[in-house]
Amino acid sequence: MIKHLRSAADLDLATATLILDTAGEMAALAGREVKKLPTLRGRTVVNLFYEDSTRTRISFEAAAKRLSADVINFSAKGSSVSKGESLKDTALTLQAMGADAVVIRHSASGAPHRLASWVDGSVINAGDGTHEHPTQALLDAFTMRSRLGRLAGLRVAIVGDVLHSRVARSNVLLLTTLGAHVTLVGPPTLVPRDIAAALSPATKVSYDLDSVLPDMDVVMMLRVQTERMQDSYFPSAREYSRRYGLDLARMRKLPEHAIVMHPGPMNRGMEITPEVADSSRSTIVEQVANGVSARMAVLYLLLGGKA
Repeated sequence: MIKHLRSAADLDLATATLILDTAGEMAALAGREVKKLPTLRGRTVVNLFYEDSTRTRISFEAAAKRLSADVINFSAKGSSVSKGESLKDTALTLQAMGADAVVIRHSASGAPHRLASWVDGSVINAGDGTHEHPTQALLDAFTMRSRLGRLAGLRVAIVGDVLHSRVARSNVLLLTTLGAHVTLVGPPTLVPRDIAAALSPATKVSYDLDSVLPDMDVVMMLRVQTERMQDSYFPSAREYSRRYGLDLARMRKLPEHAIVMHPGPMNRGMEITPEVADSSRSTIVEQVANGVSARMAVLYLLLGGKA
């Protein structure tokens, strides 16, 4: 088993499958009256978040606590970081406190890789800049497998702001490792062909959402990250929604078994309409629940749990 999870590229087929299988075992705990396992009793997990987060931070906290680990939540706001303390000095502080695992979210791409060279414990990337978000890809893959029964051969469209999406990058890497076929869809300004080629030569690119929908098993809508945009990438929100938003009419073009996903948070009415987000085909709520199971599996395996 690997020591760190810094990128979806860290996972080969066997390791990724082991994590997904273990997540299935963890998901079974959700139906029990007592949801805790004593597996990580005495271990310390630090959530080191330099960016705001709701789902990811709470999900990792719940995962660690269900495994009986001690959890320390570190927020950059109100800490010595606001006084100018560097990531390295913060890392050395955590090292001195005996952190067994550090879950890091940071605005700088590559921060988890640097952190791993400064601490002895495991480092888990909870999102670094516009680079990657590997546990999101794991929970997405787990959701697909739970709904559709397989991953190999699935046709997955990832739609929207690929340029700024760490979720898209990690999903392309993981899903292609697991045998799925990925197509990136969006306006040319947000889906550069060189990104697809760099991630996986087998990844396709399309700028016409309507043409790809009838062939897809999964459609994953991405949030338009306006906070990361310094320039104009499309004429208007209305125009973007008209060409790349998923509404009921577009959803009807999908095969009957196809599912709709979104990593959240959603811009309802822009990339996805409320009717689609709340439909029976949507897995958005399931993804949140599955996030706890997938992150339990990662923590369990990285910190010495047995398959």
